[in-house]
Amino acid sequence: MKPTIHTIYTACICLLSSMAMVSCGQEETAGSKETERNDVMQFRIAHPSQQQAAPASRATETDFETNDRIGLFVCGENEPLQVGGNYVNNASLTYNGTTWTPARPIYWNDGSYDVYAYYPFSSPILSTDEMEFRVAADQSATGTTDALGGYEASDFLWASAKKQTAGNDAVALKFKHCMSKLTVRLIKGEDYEGDELPQDAEVFIHNTVPNATIDLAAGIATKTLYGTEATLKAKAAGDNRYTAIVVPQRITNRRPLVEVVMKGVSYLMESAFVFKPGMHHIVSLTITKNPEQVKIEIGGEIENWETTEES
Repeated sequence: MKPTIHTIYTACICLLSSMAMVSCGQEETAGSKETERNDVMQFRIAHPSQQQAAPASRATETDFETNDRIGLFVCGENEPLQVGGNYVNNASLTYNGTTWTPARPIYWNDGSYDVYAYYPFSSPILSTDEMEFRVAADQSATGTTDALGGYEASDFLWASAKKQTAGNDAVALKFKHCMSKLTVRLIKGEDYEGDELPQDAEVFIHNTVPNATIDLAAGIATKTLYGTEATLKAKAAGDNRYTAIVVPQRITNRRPLVEVVMKGVSYLMESAFVFKPGMHHIVSLTITKNPEQVKIEIGGEIENWETTEES
């Protein structure tokens, strides 16, 4: 009997030793996972509309939509931003409705970093100093599951965060508008024939250059120097308002700028104009029965506009 008892004691000791080893192994694995998770670069991304003074009920709203993608560059602190050779080169982050996820995890390394981001994502990038960009000619075109609408694809956004380290919280990227926005508001004149203005009017922006270059290190859009002028079709925004994204530029000479077509009649506004970066410009046109007597009022300017604001 004694040998049997000895065998049982030995088995118990071995079993306890094995359990202790397994327990230690789980703790080490959990510790490794925790370390790995802490090394992953996280991002807290805010659309320009989230940064405006607004009621508390709107604090969590976002104007980014599911499957939107941004481009991301990361380089060493104070190092020049380049097409290649950065710590991260034009990584794509996709929005799932709640969080932004890179195609591959991005891990912190020792040191301090500068982070740059832009929207919408584009590839390949041939220059970070003069990234080519063009606003859509037809901004009334709606989006599909595979492509942005004309207006959304034209609204170039940019953000940066400097001196970021692994010890920081999630990298905060607060986007801003780089282009200009023009809203044309149609008002029914006293002598307009009809009860209400038609809701199917077409609004065109004439004589602006749709091409620009973007400095991704500074978030500055510049009209292409020898770009060809074109006509943009504005997007209907409801309540007789029509809106378009325009490359920042100065129109020094009075020329046809805004054209409204309704019921086969064309109403034309001629003006010099300065489209400022990150600025929302508002123009009101009072429509009368005589197309040559349109009353024009150039309203105020709104910086870092919201897509939901009233014009």
